[in-house]
Amino acid sequence: MHERNWQYRRVISGSMALSILVFAGCGGGTKEAAKPAEKPATQTQAPAAKPATARLAGQVVFKGEVPKSAKIQMDADPVCKKQHSTEVYTQEYIVGSGGELANVFIYVKSGLPAQKYPVPSDTLVFDQRGCEYYPHVFGMRAGQPLAILNSDPTLHNIHAMPTQSSQFNMAMPKQGMRVTKTFEKPEVMVKIKCDVHAWMSAYAGVLDHPFFAVTGPDGRYSIGPLPPGTYELEAWHEKLGTMTASVTVGENETKETPFTFGKPAM
Repeated sequence: MHERNWQYRRVISGSMALSILVFAGCGGGTKEAAKPAEKPATQTQAPAAKPATARLAGQVVFKGEVPKSAKIQMDADPVCKKQHSTEVYTQEYIVGSGGELANVFIYVKSGLPAQKYPVPSDTLVFDQRGCEYYPHVFGMRAGQPLAILNSDPTLHNIHAMPTQSSQFNMAMPKQGMRVTKTFEKPEVMVKIKCDVHAWMSAYAGVLDHPFFAVTGPDGRYSIGPLPPGTYELEAWHEKLGTMTASVTVGENETKETPFTFGKPAM
């Protein structure tokens, strides 16, 4: 009986010692001061892009005596001549009664946000009709498909002469022929000519953004919408050269910016 009590006290003492050790291991000892939580690093955020609510517009006019357009002699190809009942002139100077100047290519030359603009998938049509090019001046995006048609029952040869993209020079002998080409890189302007009919020429403005226009018979243009800001506009004419203007346009504003060309110095 004495032996059993002694063993019991021994077990109890061991259990108490183990409990003390467990209590100490579980934090029963001196606690360290809690460290303050670290604040997350502040990330610098890029400023939000301004909404595209601005527009650039205006009219291009010619002041002075309008140079005469050259008469086109189509006698070398009877098929071409047969398609016209009146005399045909070059499209270099198309000027309205009030000086409105057509076929001026106008585009944003600088000032746009640094970003990529999606290339449209729609195909532009460039036609050879009546032994003339339609349109005579046009704009398009780099990488956009250009469908070239031959609507004439005669041989044409289309020769595009970019300096930034691959040139192409191909014969289109049959009426109704259609080929599709692209210009890989931006360039203002790309000349296109026909090696069969020397009077045939056209010009393409190829850009990496959509902010461009070509004036019609009323001489007017409209570009946008684009973000408010300060831009450099350039107006190009095949005979009269280029003009530039710095334009600041605000949010929800349409800024009128006219251009006036005169006869180039000889």
